[in-house]
Amino acid sequence: MKILFLNYEYPPLGGGAANATAQLLSEYVNMPDMEVHLVTSAQGSQAEEIHLGGQVYIHRLPIGKNPEKLHSQSLRDIVMYSLKALAFSWQLVRREKDRPFDATLAFFGVPCGFLAMLLKWCFGLPYVVSLRGSDVPGYSAKYSTLYVFIRPLIQLIWSQASAVVPNSQGLKELALVTAPKQSIDIIFNGVDTKRFFPAPEQRPEHEFIITPGASRVTSRKGLRYLVEAVAQLAPRFPALRLKILGDSDGSERVMLDALVQELHVEERVEFVGRVPREETTRYYQEASLFVLPSQNEGMSNALLEALACGLPAIMTPTGGAVELIEEGRNGFIVPYESGAAIANVLEIFLLDPEKVRSFGIASRDRALQMSWSTVAKQFVAILKQASQKEKRV
Repeated sequence: MKILFLNYEYPPLGGGAANATAQLLSEYVNMPDMEVHLVTSAQGSQAEEIHLGGQVYIHRLPIGKNPEKLHSQSLRDIVMYSLKALAFSWQLVRREKDRPFDATLAFFGVPCGFLAMLLKWCFGLPYVVSLRGSDVPGYSAKYSTLYVFIRPLIQLIWSQASAVVPNSQGLKELALVTAPKQSIDIIFNGVDTKRFFPAPEQRPEHEFIITPGASRVTSRKGLRYLVEAVAQLAPRFPALRLKILGDSDGSERVMLDALVQELHVEERVEFVGRVPREETTRYYQEASLFVLPSQNEGMSNALLEALACGLPAIMTPTGGAVELIEEGRNGFIVPYESGAAIANVLEIFLLDPEKVRSFGIASRDRALQMSWSTVAKQFVAILKQASQKEKRV
């Protein structure tokens, strides 16, 4: 099977969707019957063509990316990628007409689903849209005005797709608000359980470290409420520490810095900054607990990585949490925007080290059910269905 894969994010650019793309490609390298061409953005000013292995090829297109903002994409970045990816993909599909593509996989309905739709109209190439979060109206307050204008386009893109596949039940429910009659299947994110694994011996003996995982530091992550919870418990639990990883937008970091000082927890909260992806495992392994009070997620890669490393998890009832956290077995769900609720649950683990151990074992068991190999095969199956359906028509 021959697949055109569109995603403007690919490591080191981007976040969770970039990671998912990289993991899928690493699986397809080992599938001899799969040929995959990813069209993505370049980090620098030169176009790149990379043979990843097997029959997997990466085509990086220069979009004038700001090297200071690798993990977030501006409107300009997305427009530049769209223009260049459409032109490149058009030429690629025409060049390969003797061995034609069977289908397109588009990560994000906008802009990649839109490009896939144009290719379908021009070449009859069916496509599957993988919804990742911000491409679904209502997901991010940051884009609330934009959603009003592009909602009709999103509905059109989904209606023309052979399949629409969000990565969590919560994201599916949100998508159905925009398109109640749309047929939607779920393909969850996966996790590399060989790379992310428990190592309790890495935990400092006299520290209880909390991690929100390797993620972006933005207002949507709700980290202010986690800082408030730490401040509430700090006087009674001297071992308590919070380490915050990841790039941050300027305004959120300024706000969090001010909050840390206001609550006098400078000695308890550390901003680690951006950590290369290959070095993130040890930050999970040194932690005793994962807490992410996010306002919204698709399927949190950070949560999956924390579970794989054997961490109990505390999350708000956002995408992925309700599927991956079993209340009272491997974690707890807390209300949105409540530092007090987080503190109450944190205290349970601080007072009972045995719960940290037993919940951690359950987390690891849950992660083992979420391999990228399984996810890759699910995408192959749905792409084959799309191709076969188009041929029947």
